[in-house]
Amino acid sequence: MPAITSAPSSSQGAARAEADAAITRGDRKLRTRAHLLAAALQLMGEGRPFGALSLREITRVAGVVPASFYRHFRDLDELGLALVEESGVTLRRLLREARRTGLPPKDILRRSVQIFRDYIHAHRLHFMFVAGERSGGSALIRAAVRREERHFIDEMSHDLRQLGLMPGLSLATLQMTCGLVVTTMMNAATDFLDVPPNQPQQEREITENFVRQLRLIFLGARAWRE
Repeated sequence: MPAITSAPSSSQGAARAEADAAITRGDRKLRTRAHLLAAALQLMGEGRPFGALSLREITRVAGVVPASFYRHFRDLDELGLALVEESGVTLRRLLREARRTGLPPKDILRRSVQIFRDYIHAHRLHFMFVAGERSGGSALIRAAVRREERHFIDEMSHDLRQLGLMPGLSLATLQMTCGLVVTTMMNAATDFLDVPPNQPQQEREITENFVRQLRLIFLGARAWRE
């Protein structure tokens, strides 16, 4: 005899419909937010500096009404802060994974450089924005870029300490070393961004130079006497 299942009550059906509507609203909100971020990047990719963008042109490119902007960001600076965070979170995770692979230190270094280079190619507009705002633009966004660099330094210092790769250094010296790495990384980002299309040899030279610079930093740190 087949099992008899009771039909959902009207209250259960209403609750399920309300939950489905909430999910849909949440998805729409996330999509709109992503469209606004992408629109700002698109405009900057066309040669517009971030400080010259207007709310109206961002919403026009995003395909939303200007009033909807304020459901996601208080102002353009807050949108810029979101772009800074978006550019760093995934990259930090990928670099941490590279450091934890169990590879020899030399291979970890090269693998990290490759990940960084490939990430720049995949997120070119993000890094053009960060590179431009790092030395100019809004003081609020400059501070956010510095905070993101600080996250890189702290995570790298922690991982190197955990892996026992720089055992003779104090925490302060280790963080100073990682700070030099991050500064070199940001300079290399600009070099990669400036490589013309279809110039693989130039990109290989930049990659090898980046690897050598990082090796020099770590070799110098090992010889450091406090």
